[in-house]
Amino acid sequence: MKSLQTLISRNLQIRVIGFDDAPFARRRNSRVYIAGAVCAGTRFEGMLWGKVRKDGNDATDVLYRMVSGSKFHEQVHMVLIDGLAFGGFNLIDLPLLAGQLDRPCVAVMRKPPDIAAIRNALRHFDDCQHRLDLLEKAGPVHQADNFCFQVMGEDSDITSEALKRISIQGNIPEALRIAHLIGSAVITGQSGRRA
Repeated sequence: MKSLQTLISRNLQIRVIGFDDAPFARRRNSRVYIAGAVCAGTRFEGMLWGKVRKDGNDATDVLYRMVSGSKFHEQVHMVLIDGLAFGGFNLIDLPLLAGQLDRPCVAVMRKPPDIAAIRNALRHFDDCQHRLDLLEKAGPVHQADNFCFQVMGEDSDITSEALKRISIQGNIPEALRIAHLIGSAVITGQSGRRA
């Protein structure tokens, strides 16, 4: 598998999978569906569909199984996640996922997170310290070009350049935009406005 730096320097196509959660019920432990869109550059090539529990602790395991058990595993150079959590506060262990998949894993955000508000919200969980640890393990939030992200398994400058190459416009990589649209359409019958 070629590194992102090699792909960028040789102007080769970067293949990614982007995950976003679909609209979900507010009940704790309710089912939250996850859409995964596979893109070669900005061209949609396939998808995955899974589920996690709202405010649960299974998101890292579910993403690992979805990617590693798929036909896309050997082709994907980078894994993108819309934020660091699915279904409320089902937080991803970003360094663990990157290590398990042996791929850079990137949590992409539209704007810098309000860490103080997140910490306050996590205090309502019995396993608050575990969730706070996952938040810390995800590393610093980087802002480069139009992107706001956390990354494990790759340098932030290389990641920023890769994100530019897999985005058509703005600060959302195409794989994440498509995952959002698919998740919304499957659950509500139509794609959402904001991707």
